[in-house]
Amino acid sequence: MLTLDLTNAPRWHELAPGVRVQLRPLTTALMVATRSDPAVEGVPDDASDEERAVAFAKALARRAVLAWEGIGDADGKPIDPSPEAIDALLDVWPIFEAFQLTYVSKGLLLEQEKNASAPSLNGPSAGASDTAKPARKPARTARRG
Repeated sequence: MLTLDLTNAPRWHELAPGVRVQLRPLTTALMVATRSDPAVEGVPDDASDEERAVAFAKALARRAVLAWEGIGDADGKPIDPSPEAIDALLDVWPIFEAFQLTYVSKGLLLEQEKNASAPSLNGPSAGASDTAKPARKPARTARRG
């Protein structure tokens, strides 16, 4: 059963021991806005999937993070979230992974369920491999004039 949270209230997520972020709910509007973010649209066509994932996660976090606890500057003084600080936070690998797992993947869970693979085949064709080969293009012949 799909449970709807009609309050749409922000939630706190623990990304590491002592590091918590308050995030907006992962809504359709938030995802659409993130997909249209200039940083996401500006990713080069030849970028790897990993580069695209980082650009998207940072753009999403810049929109979603409302507050945080346990995050400070180089001197250990607590700092408030800012676009630069959020990007720097997601440059920390364990934090990036936790953000993806606790926030992004839960929001995409329904999408994954919707695109699930079909059940395996039964019977004599189960496990058969594709043996078809693409047709060869006919050789070109010179035209007589």
